[in-house]
Amino acid sequence: MQKIAAPIQGLIEEFAKLPGIGPKTAQRLTFFLLRSPEDQVTRLADALRRLKTDIVTCSTCFNIAASDPCAICGDPERDQSLICVVEEPLDVLAIEKTGIFRGTFHVLHGALSPVEGIGPKDLRIEELIQRARTTDLREIILATNPNYEGDYTATHIAQALQPSAIKITRLARGLPLGGDLEYADEGTLARALEGRRTFE
Repeated sequence: MQKIAAPIQGLIEEFAKLPGIGPKTAQRLTFFLLRSPEDQVTRLADALRRLKTDIVTCSTCFNIAASDPCAICGDPERDQSLICVVEEPLDVLAIEKTGIFRGTFHVLHGALSPVEGIGPKDLRIEELIQRARTTDLREIILATNPNYEGDYTATHIAQALQPSAIKITRLARGLPLGGDLEYADEGTLARALEGRRTFE
């Protein structure tokens, strides 16, 4: 059996460590790059290097960014009295794609999980509480994921912010657009009923 050259094997092993990349995909990516023009591979290598050297964490919202403060926190057009709390930087991107939210963010970098040993000190919860105390806020939207860890995290934050004059809200949950009632699970239907609002 032919032995794979060390540089090829090394890259296959590194690709295979990435989430969602199995051994076969790692091999395909490696051999694709091997056949690619050198300048394309160099651009990829430079992009990977810049990912670690040119990215910072915003000291206000803890999102990943190219500058501190980040573009959102530094934007005078954003409503600084409105904070949307999310678990991960990818959640910021998802909310920004809607084009509706004009406030700022606070990225926790995870969710509370006693099973995995993730407690409040492992997240950016204390920084959020401090931000709420020192900033004139009118609303904090808890946009953690709709699962046990996300609910637990949202409840913990809401309790930590009490008593407070700041309005604390949670993202609505319910039926997906274009979905059929018969295919919705009981939990989703229950949330949709609980979160119903006046028809406009």
